[in-house]
Amino acid sequence: MTARLSLYRKAEQELYKLDRSVKAQFYDFCHDFRKNPNLPGFQRKKLKGDSRIWSARVNQSYRALLAPTGVDADGTESWLVIAVRHRKDVYEELQVAVNRVTGEIEFVDLAVVGDSALRRAGITLTPAEPDPTEPPTEPTPSPATEPARPQAAPALLAAYTADQLRELGVAEQLIELALAVTDSTELDQLVEGSPLLSKDILYGLAAGMDIDEVRKEITQPVELGHEPDLGDFAAALTRTKVTAVDDAVQAAIDEGDFRAWKVFLHPTQERIVRRHYNGPARVSGGPGTGKTIVALHRVKHLVEQMPPGHDKPILLTTFTKNLTTDLRLRLASLIEPELLARIEIAHIDQLAARVLGENTAPGRGRQRVYDNVALNEMRQLLAELDDRRWEPEFLLEEWEQVILGQSVPTRSAYFQARRAGRGRSLTRPERNHIWKLIEQFTARLDKLGVETWGQASERAARFEIERAAKIRARREYKEEVGGKDLIHRDNSSGMRYLGYRYRHIVVDEAQDLSPAHWKMLRAMADPDLPNDMFIAGDTHQRIYDHQVALGALGINIRGRSSRLTLSYRTTREILADALRVVEPRNSGQKVGYDDLDDGTDNLAGYRSVLHGPAPSFTPYDTWDAELAGLATTLATWRDELSTDENGSPRDPSGHIAVCVADRDMVSQTMYYLITKAGITCAELTKDGPKGDGEVHVGTMHRFKGLEYQRLAIVGASDGIIPRTHVIDRFRTEDPPRYEREQRKARSLLFVATTRARDALNISWHDRPSPYLPI
Repeated sequence: MTARLSLYRKAEQELYKLDRSVKAQFYDFCHDFRKNPNLPGFQRKKLKGDSRIWSARVNQSYRALLAPTGVDADGTESWLVIAVRHRKDVYEELQVAVNRVTGEIEFVDLAVVGDSALRRAGITLTPAEPDPTEPPTEPTPSPATEPARPQAAPALLAAYTADQLRELGVAEQLIELALAVTDSTELDQLVEGSPLLSKDILYGLAAGMDIDEVRKEITQPVELGHEPDLGDFAAALTRTKVTAVDDAVQAAIDEGDFRAWKVFLHPTQERIVRRHYNGPARVSGGPGTGKTIVALHRVKHLVEQMPPGHDKPILLTTFTKNLTTDLRLRLASLIEPELLARIEIAHIDQLAARVLGENTAPGRGRQRVYDNVALNEMRQLLAELDDRRWEPEFLLEEWEQVILGQSVPTRSAYFQARRAGRGRSLTRPERNHIWKLIEQFTARLDKLGVETWGQASERAARFEIERAAKIRARREYKEEVGGKDLIHRDNSSGMRYLGYRYRHIVVDEAQDLSPAHWKMLRAMADPDLPNDMFIAGDTHQRIYDHQVALGALGINIRGRSSRLTLSYRTTREILADALRVVEPRNSGQKVGYDDLDDGTDNLAGYRSVLHGPAPSFTPYDTWDAELAGLATTLATWRDELSTDENGSPRDPSGHIAVCVADRDMVSQTMYYLITKAGITCAELTKDGPKGDGEVHVGTMHRFKGLEYQRLAIVGASDGIIPRTHVIDRFRTEDPPRYEREQRKARSLLFVATTRARDALNISWHDRPSPYLPI
C-alpha cells in the first residue's frame, strides 16, 4: 500500500524553525511513509482527544501528526501532515476540524495556551507520550475540585458571545478559551497555536474593531459562500493551502532554506490576490501588513493565467528606482524565469521616459531635472521680478499638481481648474497673476533646454491618451464596418499592430504617484477588460505631496477596495507609538488622510502579532551629546547582533540603521560615527546602500520600503521635525496648507518609525518634536 502526503501550511512554517537534522529526518520519514504508511517503525497511533489525528514516529524525539483525508480508487491513502512536534509537546487534546466559514481544514494546538486560560475554560492537557526521563507530575486539579479563585480581571472579549465568534469564523475549539482570556498576554498564547483566520479575528476584536468591520475586512474575503460539510475532509483538503511532499523538498532542505521554498499568504491576502475584479481594484493597509507581498503575488497569479507567448502583457511599477529593484528581486524568488520574462518591471519615471523617447525625434529631447533645480530657477525668476507675493514652493506645487496634474492648457481653463487639497482658494485675479508667472517660468526652462520630471510625466500622459484615443477609434471603426477594409485603413494610417501596452497593471506604493502618472497608466491598459489595474498603497505613508482622486482620473475603485490590518513586521510596542504619530490621541487634533479617492482613510483595527521591547525616547542637551549617545547605542546593538541565538558569530551589517531628517544630518552623523566612534557606515541612496558599512544611514525619504532589526531616529527635535520655519508661515495665512504640510511631516516620521522590526530608539536635543508620542 502506498500513500500521498500533503503538508499543512502551519506545519511547513514550524519545520523551518527546527534543527536541520530534524528536517532531513522528516524528509526520510515522508519518503518511507509514501512507500508504505503501515511500517511498524512509525509506531502509528490515534490520539484519544481526536481520533482523526494520528501520531507517527519521525525519530526518537519527534513525532509527525497526521490526519487521513481519503483513499483513491487505486487504494492510495491521502494524509495531511498537520504538525511536527517534540514528543513532550504532543497532547491528546489536539484537534483538527473543518472551518464552517472557509471550509478549510484547521489544526488547533492547545499546547501553547496559557495554564490560567485553560484552567478557567476547564481544560486539562494530557501528554500523549509521557517522558520517562522526567519524574511524574502531580495531576492538575479539575475545575470541579479546585478551590474557587477570584478572577484577576474581566474577560478581554467580554463584549462578544460565542455565537458571534462562531459566525465570524473562529475555530470551534477556541471559542470558549477566547472568551476566557483576561489580557493580551493570554490572548497571544492562545493565538500562537490558532489557525490564521481565528488569529486575525481575535486580534481584530481585541484591537477595537467592531463586529461589522471584522466581518467585512476579515471574514467576508475568505468566506466559502455556502455551508461546508464539516465531516468531509477530502473536500476540505481541496480548499486548504497545502504542499505536496515529494522529492522536491529534499533540495530545499539540503540548501538549509526551507522558508525560501514557499512564500505564504494569509488567507485574507490570498483571496485578494486570486479574486476576479471587473475593474481597477485597490488594497490598503498600514506598514508591514503585506501590501507589497499581495501585489507581487497578484502579478504571479495574473502571469500564470496568461496564454503562452513572448510579449510582456503585465506591468509592475512603483515610485522609485530602488523600490523597483527590490520588487524585481522578490518577484524572481516567486516565479519561474520564463514567466518573469513576461513581466515589465519599471519605476514610473522610467515609463514616462520610454514613452517620450518613442515620441520624440532624435536630438530633440530635453534634459530632465529634479524639483530642487526647478525650485532654484523659480526663486531666481521671482527675485528678478522682485515679486514677493507668492512663495516659490507654492508656485512650483501649483504648477505640478494643478496645471500639469490636470493638463490645464490655457489660462481660461486654469480659472476653472479643481484645486482640492491645495489650501486656501484663489481669486480670478490671483489665478491670472500665477498663470503669467508660470508662463515665464516654463519659458525659462525651455531656454535652458530642460524639463522637470513632472513635465515629462504630463507629456508622456498626453502621448498615451492620444494613443488610447486612436485605439478606441480603430475599435469603433471596426464595429462600424464589421471588419471590412480594416487592414487597408490600418496600413494607410500607420495604426497596424496598435494596441494597449499592457493587459494588467500592478502598482505598489500608489500613494506617491502624481495625477499625471495615473493618467498615463490609465491610458496604458484597456479599461473595458477585467483585472486591468491593481493598486497597493497607504496614504498614511504618503511622503510626497501628490494627492489624487482616482475616480476623477478615470480609475474607479469603488466597491473593489480591500484593507489589510494585521502587521507582520513591526512589534506591537513600536506600532502603538507609531500610530500616535499619525493619529494623535487626547490632543484635540484631527489628522485627516484620504483613501486615494474622495473619501477618508484610517488605521482602525491595525495591529501586530509580534512582541518586543518598548521604543526608547532619549533627550539630550546638544547635538554633539546626542551623537555620542547614538554611538553608544549602536555599539551595544552591534555587539548583541554579532552572535546568533546559538552563540555562533554572525555579521550584523545591514541589520542596524540610523534615520535623520535631511542630507546635512546624514553627513554629520556619518562623520561622527566613522571618525570618533569607529563605526563603519553606508549611506542610503536612491540606488540603495552606498558602501559596505555595518550601519546604514539615510534620510527618512530613503527608508521607504525598507526594514531593519534595530533602528535609531536621531535629531527628532522641535524645529527639525517638522521644519517650523517652513510651515509656520502658513499657520495664519493658509491654514489648509499648514495642515497639509503637518500631515506630510507626520507621515514621514510614521514611515521612519515603522521601519524598525525589533527595537527602536528615538532621540532629540533641546526640545522634542511635537509629533513624538511622549
